[in-house]
Amino acid sequence: MSLVSNAFLIFVLTAVVLYYLIPGRYQWILLLLSGYVYYLSGNASCLVYILFSTLVTYMAALLIESRQKAGKPGEQQKAALCIGLILNFGMLFSVKYLGFITGNLNQLFHLEIPGISILLPLGISFYTFQTSGYLLDVYWNKIEPEKNLLKFSLFVSFFPQLLQGPIGRYDRLAPQLTQPHQLDWNHIARGVERMIYGFCKKLIIADWAAVFTDAIWGNLDKYNGLALFGLLFYGIQLYADFSGAMDVVLGVAELFGIHLDENFRRPYLAVSMADYWKRWHITLGEWMMDYIFYPVSLSKFMKWLSGHTRRIFGKKTGRLVPTALCDLIVFFFVGIWHGASWKYVFYGFLNGGIIAFSVLMGNQYRKWKKALHISGSEAWYHVFCIVRTFIIVNLRWFLDRSEDMKQGFRVLKLAFTRFSPAQLFLIPAGREGKAFTLPALAIICAGCIIMLALGIMEEKGIDIRSRINSLRFPVAAAICFLLFLMIGLFGCTAAPRGFIYAQF
Repeated sequence: MSLVSNAFLIFVLTAVVLYYLIPGRYQWILLLLSGYVYYLSGNASCLVYILFSTLVTYMAALLIESRQKAGKPGEQQKAALCIGLILNFGMLFSVKYLGFITGNLNQLFHLEIPGISILLPLGISFYTFQTSGYLLDVYWNKIEPEKNLLKFSLFVSFFPQLLQGPIGRYDRLAPQLTQPHQLDWNHIARGVERMIYGFCKKLIIADWAAVFTDAIWGNLDKYNGLALFGLLFYGIQLYADFSGAMDVVLGVAELFGIHLDENFRRPYLAVSMADYWKRWHITLGEWMMDYIFYPVSLSKFMKWLSGHTRRIFGKKTGRLVPTALCDLIVFFFVGIWHGASWKYVFYGFLNGGIIAFSVLMGNQYRKWKKALHISGSEAWYHVFCIVRTFIIVNLRWFLDRSEDMKQGFRVLKLAFTRFSPAQLFLIPAGREGKAFTLPALAIICAGCIIMLALGIMEEKGIDIRSRINSLRFPVAAAICFLLFLMIGLFGCTAAPRGFIYAQF
């Protein structure tokens, strides 16, 4: 059930009405049932995977707590943790990465290991990370395990976030899911506003940008002078698509009075790649930091490496080497999280390498800024950092969008060797074909300008949604209606597309 389908809107409307009609103590049961109905509507055969992850995590967490209360040695607690994580990630590995591994082994060693074709369960990467984070928090005594299996199942299967995130944390999400909520028209208004804004980003900006992205990547021989535009259009498409999905998801949750974690914070206004990854897919980045970066950086090996590198390179540089190595490790996992392909492995190391290089060059950068009399607070320098980061971010898309590394490097080469903007007007746009190409480009530009203007205002602390809600109801309703009308007037007329991250 796609987030942009009429069936989804009817499903949400029905769930919200029933949610506020039934007694508060039963509301969480309705959310639980809604989650499984929603998941079954996508692919009933994949239900076993989310049930497996739920049961394994639930039992492993209770076992960890029981060993703690019994005063048993830490090894038993660690064993329960390891079993839970191995079963969770083993399931993810078997359906998402096993075919990739066996295929490479067959090619490398001329083997004939039979491949296993398994349909990738919807949202498996998201709920596997969510349940594994919960299990680690229980092991580290940050939270107490949930005793009620059904309430824990709700934490795993809350339907707005089920397929695309954000990756929730138990201590912030679970209490909201099980507590009663009274009908609050302010929550309803804010939820509807955010949903409409998300639909605008997806159906107008992302889908029109996708028309040009698909055409360029799909026929590089014909549009070989547009590779640079292809990178730019894909950057627009991906951001408007994924952040639009998050707006819809967070808006739906707000209809129930539930506040999910933000997943985007104006990433294209970042001043560095490190800053960018703190703004893009925030919950994944925080998960990687809390459950991979910090444990690895505090490990015995990293402590030994830190001491060793300080003796070799000196204190200032030596202490940066372990941090740079941890960045590479984290982004290796970020890469393979996106998919089972060498392009994603390279993509992860590329991002990690950029950030690791910045870490190692930190002292040198400060010396250069001092020599050039740049304090870092200058407005022009801030704009320069944003533009520089935006260029780097968009150049990286050559791997993310391509079918394989060969195509990716071809796109990158063409971006620097061929430039023919006139080819843009040869791309048919929607049902009207080439006759609508120029208007489609104008719609994309206007949408990007609006997103940029809103982003700058939010960056300055202006809460647009609160401003709209503070207006009189007829005015606020008129604004929402106008946004909804824009979808009909300017929405993409090409074949409808699903959300990109729904495949993860």
